[in-house]
Amino acid sequence: MPSPTEPPARPRRFHDEPLVLIHRHLREALGAGRACIEVPDPDLGRGCYPGERVGPGGGLVHRPLRSWCDLAEGLSCRLLTPRGVDETHVALTFERLGPEAPWHAGGEDAAEATPQHERYGAGSAFSRLRKLEDAGFLLPWLEALGRVPLPAGARVLDLGVNRGDELAAFAWLEGSPDVTFVGVDHSASALAEARSCFPDAHHDFVLADLNSLPPGLGRFSLVVSVGTLQSPGVDDHALLRRLVQEHLEPRAALVLGFPNSRFRDGEVIYGARVRNLREPDLSLLVKDLSFYRRYLHQHGFRTFLGGKYDLLLTAVRGEP
Repeated sequence: MPSPTEPPARPRRFHDEPLVLIHRHLREALGAGRACIEVPDPDLGRGCYPGERVGPGGGLVHRPLRSWCDLAEGLSCRLLTPRGVDETHVALTFERLGPEAPWHAGGEDAAEATPQHERYGAGSAFSRLRKLEDAGFLLPWLEALGRVPLPAGARVLDLGVNRGDELAAFAWLEGSPDVTFVGVDHSASALAEARSCFPDAHHDFVLADLNSLPPGLGRFSLVVSVGTLQSPGVDDHALLRRLVQEHLEPRAALVLGFPNSRFRDGEVIYGARVRNLREPDLSLLVKDLSFYRRYLHQHGFRTFLGGKYDLLLTAVRGEP
């Protein structure tokens, strides 16, 4: 062990070594929770593909910054802001992530003391999340909404509306469609925030369980729901059938979001994961999406699947 007076060891420098060797080095070095390496500056290879040789004499191997971000994610780390070392190399610091967000199944024990209906309420850990400030959600969400033809005065139903973050995006769409929102959620505190965000008396936010939607909701030109249909206790198949049969106009659309990620220590990690499995497993997600697409096709909808951290299924029936 170096003495307190000795300078810290310089991070290991890589030039053209295979990425698998860098991965192995980081796995060993991360035992202390943080590891730093020096790698060829990604800016030297602008326009090059991963693995192409760049730099003086072609002695360096190019890897774009996105590749290093993917490596960090695969190691359950955050990648700190790269720091320039010299004309050819930057220093990358990988830092182990903390525990998963408490609203996930198997998350922190603090969630166990929270009533189920307020686990996503105002003041919860979930309330810190602002998805529209994350480009990985915002851009696919705007793209999905842009595919939906909405008539003037359309009614939009949001299931699991929480405080209504996703609804704010309607004001940013081209033409800013004139719509009326009806939001349903089981958290009274989240609905109070939604009402303050959308004070127009034409909007309505209803406290209810998704398995027993209140009578009198009527029909809608669009139904949206993000990260709610797969929640424990929600009979999503029965809910989908009821929506199509009782709550959609003849010309209508749905935009449904299915989580394909989890949050750890403030970072979004790609890949759906079921309880008791450490690694991502997309099999249940694929099965659910197959059912939704098949059922909607049978009822005259055209579907499109996009998104990344949340897979967004857009379904449109009829012409505008």
